[in-house]
Order: sequence, then C-alpha cells, then structure tokens
Amino acid sequence: MGCLLIPDSTMLSTPIIHLSLYLQSPSCELHKQLSNFSTALSLFPSSSPSLKMVLVDAHASTDGINDGAVDFRGNPVDKSRTGGWVAAGLILGTEFAERVCVMGISMNLVTYLVQDLHIPTAKSATIVTNFMGTLNLLGLLAGFLADAKLGRYLTVAIFASITALGVVLLTLATTLPRMRPPQCSDYRRQHHQCIEANGSQLALLYAALYTIALGGGGIKSNVSGFGSDQFDTSDPKEEKAMIFFFNRFYFCISIGSLFAVTVLVYIQDNVGRGWGYGISAAAMVIAVIILLGGTPLYRFKMPRGSPLTVIWRVFFLAWRKRNIHYPSHPSLLNEYHNAKVSHTQRFMCLDKAAILEDYYSASGNKDNPWIVSTVTQVEEVKMVIKLLPIWSTCILFWTVYSQMTTFTIEQATFMNRNIGSFTVPSGSLSVFLFISILLFTSLNERIFVPFARKLTHNAQGITSLQRVGVGLIFAMVAMVVAAIVEKQRREAAVQQNSKISAFWLVPQFFLVGAGEAFAYVGQLEFFIREAPDRMKSMSTGLFLSTLAMGFFVSSLLVSLVGKATNKTWLRSNLNRGRLDNFYWMLAVLGVLNFLAFLVLAMKHQYKIQQYNSYNVKGENGQNDWNEGITSEIEMKEKVEGKEEP
Repeated sequence: MGCLLIPDSTMLSTPIIHLSLYLQSPSCELHKQLSNFSTALSLFPSSSPSLKMVLVDAHASTDGINDGAVDFRGNPVDKSRTGGWVAAGLILGTEFAERVCVMGISMNLVTYLVQDLHIPTAKSATIVTNFMGTLNLLGLLAGFLADAKLGRYLTVAIFASITALGVVLLTLATTLPRMRPPQCSDYRRQHHQCIEANGSQLALLYAALYTIALGGGGIKSNVSGFGSDQFDTSDPKEEKAMIFFFNRFYFCISIGSLFAVTVLVYIQDNVGRGWGYGISAAAMVIAVIILLGGTPLYRFKMPRGSPLTVIWRVFFLAWRKRNIHYPSHPSLLNEYHNAKVSHTQRFMCLDKAAILEDYYSASGNKDNPWIVSTVTQVEEVKMVIKLLPIWSTCILFWTVYSQMTTFTIEQATFMNRNIGSFTVPSGSLSVFLFISILLFTSLNERIFVPFARKLTHNAQGITSLQRVGVGLIFAMVAMVVAAIVEKQRREAAVQQNSKISAFWLVPQFFLVGAGEAFAYVGQLEFFIREAPDRMKSMSTGLFLSTLAMGFFVSSLLVSLVGKATNKTWLRSNLNRGRLDNFYWMLAVLGVLNFLAFLVLAMKHQYKIQQYNSYNVKGENGQNDWNEGITSEIEMKEKVEGKEEP
C-alpha cells in the first residue's frame, strides 16, 4: 500500500515545500528509495541543492534502517525519550547558525579586505576563494573522521565549537583598531597610496578564517546525517517525519542564507563589522550550547568505517604488489566468485591488490584487508576512477560561481546602489543569486522536467549529464553578460564620470543561479548514480571536491592573470583595470571546458540503463512512479548480481 506524504503547509513557499508525492513502491520505505538514489532524485522533483545533499547523507543513515542506534549512555534507544522532532530541532539550530556565519562572511568579505585593509582586489578575491575552497575540502576530512572514528555527534559538536571559536576570533580581528591599517582618503585610494595591512595584522584574520573553514566543513558534511539519525525508518510514522525533516533542514539553510546576505551584510556595512560578526559568533555559541544541552535526547549511530579507507587500501596494496605477476585467469583473484560487481579489464594494475600471495594464504590471512583486497573492492575503486574525467569538467562551473562572491561584489561598490535614500549593501545583491536558484528549481519541477519527460518518455526528463551541460551553458553566458556589463560600467565611469545602476549585475547573478539549479543537481545526481552502492558517501565527497577545486582554480587563475598582465587587468580601482577581459577569458575557458565535457559525456556509459519507458499518463496527471522504481531496482539487481533475500 502506498503512502501519501504532504509537507507542512505552514512553511515558506519554496520548491521543497511543495512536495506532494505518492510513493508507490511496494513497502513505501524511505530507505529503499534512498538505496536506489537515482530513483529517489526523480521522486523529489525539487532540484534544491541542499535537499539533495541531505538525502545523500541520509542514505548512509538508512542503510541499516536504525539498527545499532543507542542513547548517550550506550544503551538501546528508548524511542519515547530520544530522537524525533525535539532532538532534530536542536540539531537544525546548528545548521542555521553555520549558514549565518559562512554566508555572512563569504558574501561580503571581499569589500572588507579591499576597503578596510586596503588589500588589492585580486589578492582579496584569492583570500575569499581560498577560504571557501578550504572549507569544502575540509568537509571531506570531517566526513572521513565521522565515518571512521568519531561518529556524527562528536564530529558535529567538535567542529561546531571550532566554528564558534573562529567567528569569535574574526570578530576580534575586525574590531581591534591595531588589527587594521590607517584609514585611507578617497584621493589616496584613487592613486593607490593606501597603506596595506601588514602580516601581523593579517595573522589573526587568517587564523580566524581557516578556523571557521575547518569547523564549517565539519558541520557541512555531517549535520544532516546526524539529524536524519533521529528518525527510525522502520517506523512508518518516523519515516514520514524524516521527509519533513528534510524540508525543515532546507528551510533553515534558506532562512540562514537570506538573513546573512540581507540583515547581517547591512549591519556589517552600516553599523560595524564587529557587530555583524559578533551576531554570527553569538548565534554559533548559542547553537553549540543548545546542541550539547540536548545530548541526552539524541540517538547515536556507531561509525562503520569510511570508503576512503577502502580506496586508499586498494591503491596501497596494488603498489606494494606491483612486481607480482598477474594470475593466469582473473578467477584466481581473491573472492572472484563471490564478487558483487563483475570483474572488468580496465585499470588492470589495480587487480594486483586482489592477488593473495602464497605465504599469506598458508598463514590464514585471507580475510585481512591490509593483506589482500577482494575483487568487489577493486572494482568499486575502478568505478570511482571512471568518474574522474567527468568530475574534472565540472570544476569550472564553480570557478565561475566564485566570481559572484568576489569580483561581482566588488563591482557593485563602483556602481550606483541607491534606491531612493537607501543604499543597498553591495554584498546584499547576492540575494538575487538565491532568488534565481529557488525560481529555477521551481521551474524545473513544474515546467522543464515534465515537458522533457513527455519528449523523452524517461522518468528523469533529462539525464544527469544533460543537466550539468545546461548548467555549464548558463555559466558561459553569465560570463559573457558579465564582461559586457563591466565594459559598459567602466566606460561610463572613465568617459562620463558617472555610475550605472548596480542592478545591471542582476543578470549575471540570475544566470549563475539558473546554472546552479541545473549543474548542482546534475553533478550530485551523476555521482550518486554512478558511485558503487557501498560507497554512496563518496558521491558527497566527489561533489564537495568539485566545489573546493572550483574555488582553488579561481585563485590560481587570478594569480596567473596578475603575472601575465603585470596586474593591469585586475586592479583595486576597477576603473583603471580590465576586469571585463578576465570575464571574457572565463567565457572562453568555459567554451573549451564545455567541448571537453561533451566528448566525455558522449563516451560515458551509465552504470544502469533504464529500459522501461516512463509512463506519463498517470491518473489525474500524477506520475506513475511504480514502474520506474521497480524497473530500475530490478535492473540494478541484474547488473550487480544481487538477489532479493
């Protein structure tokens, strides 16, 4: 019997909140949908980035339904006293505070670096992108620690405390007068005569930023999974509550981000940085206190090990056995006949990790994972490697995205931001980025995907790689528009001594937001679909690494362009620079990257091909999900050699 899931109508009207889905799978158990995530992505038509990330984490928490959940004393959980909405609500506060801190910093930091610390624009942009890249990269480390040793609760608690410490340090760094250079007049600023902040003044700022990056990465990669651990998916009531948890989780992300880029950015620019960051610090400290205070109410899951350990072990063993000859037939490899993934001929050098040496075989070490890997483990690593070419072409999108938090914000400071007597903070213009994301996720759900389904007769509408391709096209167009707008802005400032409206920046925010609505979901869906079943958490890791690398590539490009042009393109005074040329360069790189992506995408063979066509003639306009779900589950079982127990 299917079950009807109707989200809380009192929540904000976002695409996530409009979920009204008939889950017609035989048992309507969420963990079955998540274990076949390619189907789950179709079931949740909203393309919300944050919801997708939540569901990836939720997969890990539903693998065992809720087996092994214990209370804070290590005893089996009493469902009447632990978990549920009270516990999940306390955890949501941590995510809200993290969004307030990170978005309030990243979206307006470049203006502080340029205007208050007198750091050149190019260097300021590099500081911001390095900060954001490090935050996303450290999320991988925190995810590994949670999976391998600490568990989600300890990881979230530790890294939330680290974030609170980092924001307190940032508040001090932006408040103490000795942490800033002397103020600079407009005349000195125009003639590049401002005194730049020295190393000792920047030391505390860097310490604060990278402390926040460490803490924020730890929260990002674990808090949603810890929240979903509070619901037992073997209980129909709690299973339904988990869906509501996803909605509320995204609600916290949205409200936290919007609060940060509007209220906090205004306070930072008009009241004082210390006040703006102080509010963030207070929010984070309160969130940590609430999180720790709720310890007796939580359900805890013991760490089960990280797939990164398996990957590292396969490479280590293959290298250690590199001089050993291949066996006469692959069937002689360890656990060949019991493999859950069929042996393949690609990357055969890794097969040596599954060779069991005679000495260890005689001594009974066949089951020691540090002595020999199984064919299944080797093939799973091969499947991850197969994703890397596509992974590499996804990076440039986030390089383009990073410009929305750096140079585009700095552009706004040279433009007319007045609405009557009110001056819009330059960092607050990024609100159009979030509006665009929400708008296009809604359009995806209600217009684009249903129309594509009718054309393709496929449950997805368009494939994950097609989504990524659309996102890359939006990114290219955004950079073309950004270059044209910057050229017009500069000509008006230099030739006419006038400022054009800052709202001319809205199109590039709008286009990048639209691109994110496609690229974010397409990338995450692709990695989830194509990652080995037992390494689903790797999909989050691969995705976070594309974000991190995108920010780092931006830093690299800024550095290379500065050296190649003798710092004539990217200058603190944008009126004397040629930022438009930098945007044109990104547009050209986008075209080349898109061509490479097309070649790789056309060659890529999906792990699972869905043979049953999608039924678009469901009763009352509702989609008949059952056939798509069942066919894909059956096909996956055939491909991977699984059988129902």
